[in-house]
Amino acid sequence: MSVNGWNPSSIVLVVDLGEVIRQPESALEAFWVGASARWSSSIFALVRQDSNLPLRDRFAAASMSVPARLAYREDVLATVRDWRRQGGQAVLVAASESKALSAIADHLGIFDEVHTLPTAPDLREEKLTDLFGPGGYSTFQPSAALPADLPLESLQPSLPSADAKSGMPPALRLVRPHQWLKNLLIFVPVIAAHEITMARLWPTLLAFIAFSLIASSTYVLNDLLDLNADRAHPRKCRRPLASGAVSLAHGTLMVPALAMSGCLVAAMAGPKLLGMLALYFVLTTAYSLKLKRLVVIDICMLAVLYTMRILAGSVATGIPSSVWLLAFSIFFFFSLAGVKRQAELVDGIASGLVTAHGRGYHVNDLAIVSNIVVASGMVSVMVLALYSNSQPVMHLYSRPEMLWGVCLVLLFWNSRIAILTNRGEMHDDPLVFAARDRISQICGLAILALAIAGTML
Repeated sequence: MSVNGWNPSSIVLVVDLGEVIRQPESALEAFWVGASARWSSSIFALVRQDSNLPLRDRFAAASMSVPARLAYREDVLATVRDWRRQGGQAVLVAASESKALSAIADHLGIFDEVHTLPTAPDLREEKLTDLFGPGGYSTFQPSAALPADLPLESLQPSLPSADAKSGMPPALRLVRPHQWLKNLLIFVPVIAAHEITMARLWPTLLAFIAFSLIASSTYVLNDLLDLNADRAHPRKCRRPLASGAVSLAHGTLMVPALAMSGCLVAAMAGPKLLGMLALYFVLTTAYSLKLKRLVVIDICMLAVLYTMRILAGSVATGIPSSVWLLAFSIFFFFSLAGVKRQAELVDGIASGLVTAHGRGYHVNDLAIVSNIVVASGMVSVMVLALYSNSQPVMHLYSRPEMLWGVCLVLLFWNSRIAILTNRGEMHDDPLVFAARDRISQICGLAILALAIAGTML
């Protein structure tokens, strides 16, 4: 097979950087893509910059510094991969002012060389002839008719505007109401202390509502910053912003609206809860902007954010969280955070990728991440087992030995989750998976029954 009449084994395919990268369609899209790469005062300095370039082009240029955050044209990349499979060489070229050329080529891993070329067409041809000889190269032409047997992929598949199974409008899906299940952790201090009274439940309910609104605000912000990474993901590409079901303008307005609503509700429960929510928003934003792309730090941060929900319940009610509870929470949620990364790496291997989209992990890290998941889960069960023999349990439970049954159920559940994730059967979020999984539901009911039996028998 040949392209434009050339044999891949005899010539070099020359691909321009501008044909590889999908350019933002609006200044707002370019802003969010640029912000995800360079969130600092420098991104806002681009607005004030004395330049003849449109804002969209300025933001797009800022995003070039982080290749993993760019949107690539999969049809072009598929052409290059097919060319190389047939023994051909491919080079990536750009204008001399492009500083990110080598970094992008290294990230993609499908180009043999990179070269900077003059902008004038005649000078470009002269430079290419000097490099590869007369007739030794073929310039990639995306508008040219390509052979029918050349596999091409669209950048984005045709996606429904809303999940057919859920039937929810795209705007509601954007705030991820199913993720509010995590905020039930706010009720843990009240339940663990056996102080389930209206005086305790009312501030806890306020904290739950406030946390849900703030969390939804951070989810929308995360999706805005992850536009390109989500578009390249096999499942996340169906998210409302990535699929285009919700406009970027509406998504941008939802971030402050949800955050302010959450703060108003938190203020009703007291300044301490408001301060906890402010800290949560700051940490979550830092996670979305930078920390989620740092190896292991991202898992640690997720474990902290989960545990902050339990601390929020303590702050709202005045019931302190014991060291046992916090230790169990850190290890248990460290394991679940590892499951999220493990699932992404398994998907990456299945898709033939080298790195996880928008993350700092390589597919070769899968074994280590899998060990983190199993080890942390086992430690969390061990903490619960030690707690079952502690003095506070003797006062709270008439039959504390029932908690050993809880340990066995968690031991089974953690092990099963690790195996399913390794098989590629895990949802991106293990808690959402557990809420929909029949066996996980049975495990949850068993834990609840054992806890009640330990209290009442």
